[in-house]
Amino acid sequence: MPEASVVTSTGTGSGSDSARRRVFAMLDTDGDGAVSRAEYLARVDRVASAMGRDVGDPVVAAARSAHEVVFQDMDADHDGRVSFDEYRSWVGENSFEQTCRPALGAMFDLADADADGRLDREEFIRLRVAAGNSDSDAGAAFDALDGDREGFVDRDTYLAGIRSFVTTGVSAVAVMYGPGRAVPGKV
Repeated sequence: MPEASVVTSTGTGSGSDSARRRVFAMLDTDGDGAVSRAEYLARVDRVASAMGRDVGDPVVAAARSAHEVVFQDMDADHDGRVSFDEYRSWVGENSFEQTCRPALGAMFDLADADADGRLDREEFIRLRVAAGNSDSDAGAAFDALDGDREGFVDRDTYLAGIRSFVTTGVSAVAVMYGPGRAVPGKV
């Protein structure tokens, strides 16, 4: 994995809690303080559409299935909505390895048009913007992850960056979640 510059999350409290709040804010697209099943699964549809993939594509079906598993895992009280407290209690190294890695890897695969295990800058930015990041934040994250400056980010580097951010709050991908992103529960 190429070396990437390390960026920490910003905000008060622990770095990982701030990171978790930033990820949650991105998932909560309507800003109502909870992530519905429809909101969560819409990520797959947005990425598939941005990448020009048809809903019948097996890669889309795999991504949707993996995201269904994540949502069921996050929704501790099974009410069809994930609160920040549920998300915070759920997210961590074990949940990342068991359910997030397959789901995020499936999203990566949606963007990897030639299935070579890496994304160029355009593919990466299209993936991350469709997933909810700003264009400039996604570009900055690509630059941070492309440590060898070859113009690509491989799957393992991508997944390791997100894993580090959600579990420790320290990662090159922290810039994806921009300092200006609204953070629920913060004043």
